[in-house]
Amino acid sequence: MEIEKLQGIIEAILFTMGDSVELNKIAAAIEHDENTTRKIIHNMMDSYEEENRGIRIIELDDSFQMCTKKEDYEYLIRIAKQPKRYVLTDVLLETLSIVAYKQPVTKLEIEKIRGVKSDHAVNKLVEYGLVEEAGRMEAPGRPLLFKTTEEFLRRFGVQSLEDLPSLNEEQIEHFKEEAEDEAQLKLDI
Repeated sequence: MEIEKLQGIIEAILFTMGDSVELNKIAAAIEHDENTTRKIIHNMMDSYEEENRGIRIIELDDSFQMCTKKEDYEYLIRIAKQPKRYVLTDVLLETLSIVAYKQPVTKLEIEKIRGVKSDHAVNKLVEYGLVEEAGRMEAPGRPLLFKTTEEFLRRFGVQSLEDLPSLNEEQIEHFKEEAEDEAQLKLDI
């Protein structure tokens, strides 16, 4: 099958599915190996960019998704009803950071780190589609485990969790000192 035909099939798959599609599923659909399929998709990505098209293909954890270019967003909202914007408060960002770096994690573990109840924050992050249930822990009471979603990766512009910034030992020590100082202030009150 010629390359243009394969690109057309991949484009149809990504457009129709809307969400991300795993590389192995695309490869199976076009009856090619994953390396060849990835090369075809990357060529499509380059082509869309060179031609300054209104759509692009993004890669997320060995999956691909077709979406509009960020630069064209202002024009889209002129046509469509403006999408609901979520406000990520400091509490939500703090909770989201804990989930991102410690996942899968329980609410109790989040609360131990934050020092306060986190039900509302976790529920909001689930509502916003940034966090989801990841099963249950094999422990008494079988508490729910939470992890980040593909939407989290999209919103924060990272392809995978490995792309998240890593903390060095000095930063970790600084955070521990801040937490201890804050805990001591609470005890003094």
